Amino acid sequence: MLVFRVKCKCIKFLNFAALELLAMSFKDRKQLNLAQTAQDILSFWEDQSIFEKSVSTREGHPPYVFYEGPPSANGMPGIHHVMARAIKDIFCRYKTQKGFQVKRKAGWDTHGLPVELGVEKELGITKDAIGKSISVEEYNDACKNAVMRYTDVWNRLTEQMGYWVDMEDPYITYKSKYIESVWWLLKQIYDKGLLYKGYTIQPYSPKAGTGLSSHELNQPGTYRDVTDTTITAMFKTLAETLPVSLQANDALYVLAWTTTPWTLPSNTALTVGKKIDYVVVETFNQYTHLPIRVLLAKALVNKQFSGKYNAVDNQEALRSYERGAKKIPYFIQHEIKGEELIGIRYEQLWHQAPLPLNNPENAFRIIAGDFVTTEDGTGIVHTAPTFGADDAQVAKEAIPPVPPLLVKDENENEVPLVDLAGKFYAGLPDIGGKFVKNAYYPEGETPEKSVDVEIAIRLKEENRAFKVEKYVHSYPNCWRTDKPILYYPLDSWFIKVTDVRDKMVANNNKINWKPKATGEGRFGNWLANANDWNLSRSRFWGIPLPIWRTEDGKESTIIGSVEELVEAIEKSIAAGFMKENPFKDFEVGNMSEENYDQIDLHKNTVDPIVLCSESGQAMYRESDLIDVWFDSGSMPYAQWHYPFENKEMIDNNEAFPADYIAEGVDQTRGWFYTLHAIGTLVFDSIAYKNVVSNGLVLDKNGQKMSKRLGNAADPFETLEKYGADATRWYMISNANPWDNLKFDLDGIAEVSRKFFGTLHNTYSFFSLYANIDNFSYKETSISVEERPEMDQWILSELHRLIGQVDEAYNDYEPTKATRLISDFVQEILSNWYVRQSRRRFWKGDYEKDKIAAYQTLFDCLLSVSKLMAPVAPFYADQLYRDLCEATQLEQYASVHLAHFPVADASLRNPALEDRMGKARTISSLALSLRKKEQIKVRQPLQKIMVPVRNAQEKEAIEKVADLIQSEINVKSIELLNDASDILVKEIKPNFKALGPRFGKNMKEAVGIINGLNEAQIKQLEAEETVAVTIGGEAAQLEPNDVLIESKDIEGWLVANGNGLTVALDIQLDDALIEEGIAREMINRIQNLRKDRGLEVTDKIILYLEEDALLNKVLETHQEYIQQETLTDEIVVEKSLREGETIEFDQIKTVVNLQKLLP
Repeated sequence: MLVFRVKCKCIKFLNFAALELLAMSFKDRKQLNLAQTAQDILSFWEDQSIFEKSVSTREGHPPYVFYEGPPSANGMPGIHHVMARAIKDIFCRYKTQKGFQVKRKAGWDTHGLPVELGVEKELGITKDAIGKSISVEEYNDACKNAVMRYTDVWNRLTEQMGYWVDMEDPYITYKSKYIESVWWLLKQIYDKGLLYKGYTIQPYSPKAGTGLSSHELNQPGTYRDVTDTTITAMFKTLAETLPVSLQANDALYVLAWTTTPWTLPSNTALTVGKKIDYVVVETFNQYTHLPIRVLLAKALVNKQFSGKYNAVDNQEALRSYERGAKKIPYFIQHEIKGEELIGIRYEQLWHQAPLPLNNPENAFRIIAGDFVTTEDGTGIVHTAPTFGADDAQVAKEAIPPVPPLLVKDENENEVPLVDLAGKFYAGLPDIGGKFVKNAYYPEGETPEKSVDVEIAIRLKEENRAFKVEKYVHSYPNCWRTDKPILYYPLDSWFIKVTDVRDKMVANNNKINWKPKATGEGRFGNWLANANDWNLSRSRFWGIPLPIWRTEDGKESTIIGSVEELVEAIEKSIAAGFMKENPFKDFEVGNMSEENYDQIDLHKNTVDPIVLCSESGQAMYRESDLIDVWFDSGSMPYAQWHYPFENKEMIDNNEAFPADYIAEGVDQTRGWFYTLHAIGTLVFDSIAYKNVVSNGLVLDKNGQKMSKRLGNAADPFETLEKYGADATRWYMISNANPWDNLKFDLDGIAEVSRKFFGTLHNTYSFFSLYANIDNFSYKETSISVEERPEMDQWILSELHRLIGQVDEAYNDYEPTKATRLISDFVQEILSNWYVRQSRRRFWKGDYEKDKIAAYQTLFDCLLSVSKLMAPVAPFYADQLYRDLCEATQLEQYASVHLAHFPVADASLRNPALEDRMGKARTISSLALSLRKKEQIKVRQPLQKIMVPVRNAQEKEAIEKVADLIQSEINVKSIELLNDASDILVKEIKPNFKALGPRFGKNMKEAVGIINGLNEAQIKQLEAEETVAVTIGGEAAQLEPNDVLIESKDIEGWLVANGNGLTVALDIQLDDALIEEGIAREMINRIQNLRKDRGLEVTDKIILYLEEDALLNKVLETHQEYIQQETLTDEIVVEKSLREGETIEFDQIKTVVNLQKLLP
């Protein structure tokens, strides 16, 4: 038996008994469990009222105003709500850390179609049943009960994901106080003359039974590609009305194309362009094979006569056509300007349709319109004034006006041929009572042939269809029912947005949009072309329009408060129109919740109220409700019951405008728009200063998530498995908030492992040795100048990070912030500082150098906890509290009550950052070469060569040469002033840089770069420019225009990066191999210590099975092995019965160890 007895020197030894007496100041966090951390911190927040304190402790500080876009609680939250709420939460937390008082009130959007349609489905009724089989009051009660159904689920998600918002006192849009504020806002708009009633063609949803505003129609996903039957119809002209040039023995048909054949029975005009050239074409009908003479735009002849048609030069060729021929001939006969066609009359296309009720003699004629183009169709527009805004306008402007085709319903009202349910007028033969679109039929009742197809068949048979084909085009659907809309004549109330459009555009220029392109493009363009806002909704559950009118429409009043309504009712009672006041128990001026809760301002309550006009006539409420988007757009004021309470909130700008809002990008034509519109209309002000428009959360393949597709992620399961911090960090760091996120659970796991795992291990490393040395930051902080250069560097990097992260958060760039923090923690702090400094923590006495290391790492961890707190609130709080409870360095109960770090410019050392950056780059390149060649880092190598470009670079690298050698495990580093004789350079064009600079001359630039000589390459390497001629003009090639690399040379590996080149000597001699074996043995022994559960301070006796090469290694490196493994002695035996077999390279041995008792 060989016994090597070399006492371990240089290691400070604390016996086990002494360790037992030490207080474990810093909490020992063995395993990372982010879900458990969230639960623990949630309990702490609740017990200590941390959210409430984050607001109260900032009392008297400047406010930071945030508006919560209200969700509807009649549906379950999804994973995208975690993303949306995280984005909202981040900046509120950040601004609290920056010293602002951030009040944020939760809210519930309780009205509108989603609620009503859900209730109708539950009750098994349609809109028509309301007020008949079920009263409006019963229906509204059902809506009120349904709308808050999932509040508990929403509250649970809000809590579990760490979204801080006041859920105890939310604003609720169905509350009487909220409605009263909305009425007040409307009255301001009315009093400014910006509210009017109009009869216009509007988007209408038959399935929802209500009109839609233009911003609802432009919600994302409303326009979809559909395949419809299209008809090019033939309208037979009256010969006596034709210009002489068009008269002939054969009838002349005018061709008009439509994608909505169901509107053809309502046709009353054809519209042409005055300046468009039209032609008469002789041909044959492809369905009846009868000879026909047709009129269409000259520019569209080739399009209409494509396929089976063939142009001929004379009428002789035309007459040779026989039925069944493969090609149908056509002959262009005559050309005429559009203005010469005006006034031509034609037969009514759908013979079974009635004539217009009013002025039928002015119908069925050709008129002119500026909107007619020759882009598609025939250059002649089929015009049905009841079903198209352009149609209605051009018919109205014609002289004399063209009447719409209306009929009388059972109540003698004049109505279109299609009713509000989307069905044809019952008195219309053959197609009466049928839905105009198959999508409107109840499930299981859809006919085989749509009305469009039936109309096409009829027109074919009557020789009135020139062409029938399927056509793919974009058509709008209702954003809530998912069914096609119709354009329908409706009597509605409008807000005159066009009068304030320029102000809205000007105000938008004051808003900071993230991204900027959304504000300038999508939103800006929308504002510039905004139409008047259709405010009316023909529904039941919503805020009633507070307008009462006399039956003749000559007198009207608008109510702006409950007080005004109570007074008006009393006046009505006195006039004999009402018997009692339904609000008699309401106490005017009493703002208590109890007082307001006893009244209801919904349709079922206010509709029976009859008011008295100034002339003494009865006034009845306009039956419509207000667009639900007006509800949510009113929240800045209505959430505070303004102006009846909290006037200072708005008037003193304490809660208006918002400093920040955030919602999905679809809200550019929803909530973002209505907030902006109301702010401009009523207050001539912006409603928000900064806005983030979130992208979509898609599945990992970029597909929209849905339960039907089985690709939806459950938010609760995700939070339970991965924790809120990892989920939030992944979502924010993976993609900018305004970009679409491809959500992948594996990505959350990776974030948890890489970022949080690294940070957790760094804290665990710190706490382990800090507790051994009883570090508690009780010593005076060592000045930075007195700390080692490595400490100075990491603190310089830390304060650079603080400045960058602060700037990113302040500019609403959370993705940039999280990526900076991640890179710092993983690459700079853990992978460089801790690894380079680790021996300072576990070796040597507790003196200045070690104390400096502890203080430095503590400072970094404390700052990181504050920097990450807005995005990862749970883990950040745990880390902060673990650090501060052990040291009492800060007295805040939570990181969310503490202040955001301040970047100290005096601690920045750019020169040190630069040279340490070079050290990291060189080390990274060398380590990549080792990996490429599969040479372990523990295997020492002889030498590395680094070419330098100038004296400054050489000096910088020389100062970190020892660090580089240690990191990459090489014996020496050689800096080359001129590597031209050693390294072979290769230069390549950087196409990304060249394209924008040289454009069409890029090819010439590439050729010049490929021909550069060695001297010119050196110039570029030295960050200088090279003068060249490109495109006949003098130009300068810049270093960024090229990529310079060095090729491998025999016995060396070469790598390039960040402007540096390294050449690594990979040749091994015996001494290097033996040292590599020693290092590998140390690693194996350390792993065995860990497996045996030994403390880091436990000393051991090491037993090895004899191996010739290992014996040789021990002769040289035994003391080194003992020092690194806390081995008191090494015993080498010929054979070991017990132990772990270790085999690597040329070594095969058995290892055992015994803990040395104190």
